[in-house]
Amino acid sequence: MTVTWEELGWERLAEGVGRCRLPVWDCTVGLVTGAGSALLVDAGSSLAEGARLRGQAEALAGCRVRRLALTHPHFDHVFGAAAFAGATVLVAAGEGTPPAPPGAALTGTGGGTGRGSERANAHGRGGAGGRAAGDERGSEAGGGRGSVDRGGDFYGADRAGMCADAVRNGLGRRAAEEAADALVRPHRSVHGTLALEPAGGPRILLADVGPGHTARDLAVVVASDPVVVFCGDLVEESGEPQAGPDAVPSRWPAALDRLLELGGEDAVYVPGHGAVVDAAFVRAQRDALARRFGVS
Repeated sequence: MTVTWEELGWERLAEGVGRCRLPVWDCTVGLVTGAGSALLVDAGSSLAEGARLRGQAEALAGCRVRRLALTHPHFDHVFGAAAFAGATVLVAAGEGTPPAPPGAALTGTGGGTGRGSERANAHGRGGAGGRAAGDERGSEAGGGRGSVDRGGDFYGADRAGMCADAVRNGLGRRAAEEAADALVRPHRSVHGTLALEPAGGPRILLADVGPGHTARDLAVVVASDPVVVFCGDLVEESGEPQAGPDAVPSRWPAALDRLLELGGEDAVYVPGHGAVVDAAFVRAQRDALARRFGVS
């Protein structure tokens, strides 16, 4: 039986593109579908939430979720990732992760894979790499290359700290510990931009636009009508943008300039938390962040 976005509590943004605002932390998850293809943007705050999202996403797409893009390493966006077994996990490389030479191979996967109601810090710390898999074609643009794992860790070394962040923000200790123990090692880190051409779906551009909210901020730009830009927590609508110890405030306004360049004036911008916004909102938030952090 075919289901609609609205029946499952999702907001349809364009043909084959939508998002869901999750309870408790008002975190956004995005979905881009094509003919036999599905890419999810972020994975929710727990294994149970991830499992629910997978069921809904695959009902909407009519196929398995084969790619999972994580916008940044905070628990409310990544703790559900282990529910997407078999999906290729893509993240931003961030600065300091050298590109792999051409033809570098996937090094393998590891283990299995916020914020509170008062909007407290929900901050992880802050890859792995290889060729994206699945039945879609991946092409790279802007000089970007996936990288093999060179000993870095998308989530940072302090997994206990990430778990503690989740507990502080209201996730039950058992759920937080289970999710932290099952954190998924990313399959590919994106340097620059990575273009995906899913069969029967809109072109998707993954862009390493940070640092800003974290050292590794990934945007997902969908060439739909209208263009849809999934911003992660670089943009927030339901409250002031959160800058924790892993933020890079001096670079945040420039990251928002990059989002605006990629999306354009008429795009729909999807914040990590809150309602969908337009380019004028993103510019205003960029200017507010520049004033807040003294960035010229």
